Amino acid sequence: MVWLVLVVVASDIMGYFAGRMLGGPKFWPRVSPKKTWSGTVAGWVGAAAVGLVLVVMGHAGPAIVVLSPLVALAGQMGDIVESLLKRRAGVKDASRLIPGHGGVLDRFDALIGAVLAVWLWGLVLPLPIGG
Repeated sequence: MVWLVLVVVASDIMGYFAGRMLGGPKFWPRVSPKKTWSGTVAGWVGAAAVGLVLVVMGHAGPAIVVLSPLVALAGQMGDIVESLLKRRAGVKDASRLIPGHGGVLDRFDALIGAVLAVWLWGLVLPLPIGG
């Protein structure tokens, strides 16, 4: 669980700062106009770094370095799906509970996508982490 949360958080933070600093072409402007390809790729790099740290610490096998960016991509897709649903509903924020953050769902949309991806992976192959 810690790995999963760290991958999502690292991807989100790296993506945000790289996208803001580097800019560049938009990832999917109609659905999420602020997401850039530079931020997307930086998110994957951040996720891979989380996996690499776990390998170096002896907590996971090397496959986690490849799985982590895939999980980050699934998290990014969770965020995109939530943005798409909000746009279709004609609302800017999913709720007003956390002002300026698009609502409570914005804190969990990427985690929902990542959890789904890890669950599906686990149905097919063993996860290269833990004991």
